[in-house]
Amino acid sequence: MRILAFEALRAVDERDAYANLVLPPLLRKAREKDGFDARDAALATELVYGTLRRQGTYDAIVAACVDRPLREVDPPVLDVLALGAHQLLGTRIPTHAAVSASVELARVVLGDGRAKFVNAVLRKVAQHDLDAWLERVAPPYDEDPEDHLAVVHAHPRWVVSALWDALGGGRAGIEDLLEADNERPEVTLVARPGRATPDELLAALGEDAALPGRWSPYAVRLSEGGEPGALDAVREGRVGVQDEGSQLVALALADAPLDGRDERWLDGCAGPGGKAALLGALAARRGAFLLAAEKQPHRARLVARALEGNPGPYEVVTADGTRPPWRPGSFDRVLVDVPCSGLGALRRRPEARWRRRPEDLDGFAPLQRSLLAEALKAVRVGGVVGYATCSPHLAETRAVVDDILRGRGEAAGTSAELIDARPLMPGVPALGDGPDVQLWPHLHGTDAMYLALLRRTA
Repeated sequence: MRILAFEALRAVDERDAYANLVLPPLLRKAREKDGFDARDAALATELVYGTLRRQGTYDAIVAACVDRPLREVDPPVLDVLALGAHQLLGTRIPTHAAVSASVELARVVLGDGRAKFVNAVLRKVAQHDLDAWLERVAPPYDEDPEDHLAVVHAHPRWVVSALWDALGGGRAGIEDLLEADNERPEVTLVARPGRATPDELLAALGEDAALPGRWSPYAVRLSEGGEPGALDAVREGRVGVQDEGSQLVALALADAPLDGRDERWLDGCAGPGGKAALLGALAARRGAFLLAAEKQPHRARLVARALEGNPGPYEVVTADGTRPPWRPGSFDRVLVDVPCSGLGALRRRPEARWRRRPEDLDGFAPLQRSLLAEALKAVRVGGVVGYATCSPHLAETRAVVDDILRGRGEAAGTSAELIDARPLMPGVPALGDGPDVQLWPHLHGTDAMYLALLRRTA
């Protein structure tokens, strides 16, 4: 299982792969070839995700145990050391077992010489527990709060700064948020209206395996170890895997008050299809038509698969939302869940925090503004646009919406007003001052989804 974890980490490092895409096929192969059972799979998964989440912290600790800069240590060696450090400092694996297993892994994948180096470094790491190491390698909070939090909670400093700006408040809130980013997220299902109900799903899973959702009336949370792909309802498309924050965004757009007709809906950035499938089911209940548009052909195929069997009328098209083929004013409701940095989903994609750079936001900004501007043109006067993004970064949320409301750039010629989104998430606490909504992992148990609702006025 440690070789499997090492292979996953190398794929993440060498190919910029995502662990949630790399790990499942490796686990399937191990089950078929090596007889992996559920416990083996669980440990391998913990080794991969735990190492990726705490990589920055482990790097700081390993750096204190070697006599050269980390950049001079070969990346495969660093991966073995990080895996060993996680076993020593982040799991209950006994010290002797963690060191010996890591050295054996190094011997197999790196050779005897490097295995001796790994052995020497990990024996130094094993001399202290995690708290003691943090006292040694993290600067004092009073001297450098952001760098202290970055090392202790394993986030790049710029991410800590950006999250703190978006969250506001003092030390307790940001520490709660950073710690929540390092927790394993629940697997949440959505029972698609008209095709399945949460009660049916809960009955099929059993009370020991699932719980109702916290906020969405269509959500069901799997207990630890639940495998959604084993459910018939998931394979049939009647139920999907979807974070509760994502469900809330779709539900809020669907429930936003309209003046006049409510017949044509658009999901302008529909891939991979979770929100489109929920919107399609909700639209079908009202006899409305959903157009799901996605620029990338392979993602458009995922959208089509998610919508297959939808009870109401819909169409999936491959189209660029910044150069749309539809006529202006064609829709009553429009959702644009725009491409973004993904800083709101660090629980699910822990490697993204180390891969992203501040300058990445400069690349997303024009696209986000263009998609929102075109969405406002696509909706009729009196219709509603939902601007959503899985990032709490202010440059990707309020800054984009404010620019469009001021009629800058491509938004010239349209005008809109914000609708208070908070009443459209009934029962959800801590939604801020509005009218837009920012969800948080530590407050709501969801990804850090952002939603602004805009009604076109002219």
